[in-house]
Amino acid sequence: MDISGRITLGEGSSDLRERMRELVALGHRKILLNLDGVTFVDSSGIGELVSGYVSVANLKGKVRLAGLSRRVRDLFLVTKLYDVLEIHETEEQALRAFG
Repeated sequence: MDISGRITLGEGSSDLRERMRELVALGHRKILLNLDGVTFVDSSGIGELVSGYVSVANLKGKVRLAGLSRRVRDLFLVTKLYDVLEIHETEEQALRAFG
């Protein structure tokens, strides 16, 4: 799933939540979030990313993130989420990691 713009309190994070729920409801258990077009993530956006990650993991699924901008990558490093979430440089690397 390609994501662009801002993942912030309100519409940005609620759109992400709904799209993740739709994929899970359709039976998808391997989800790739391409964040290449994301310019900003606030605490609400981080919460939605983590919530989606945990929801899919609880169903024995996997979520991979790819294409983080420097700003988003730095945020994930500061919050220590870079070590928790499965993050890849490119979409191709993330797809290969699914196996």
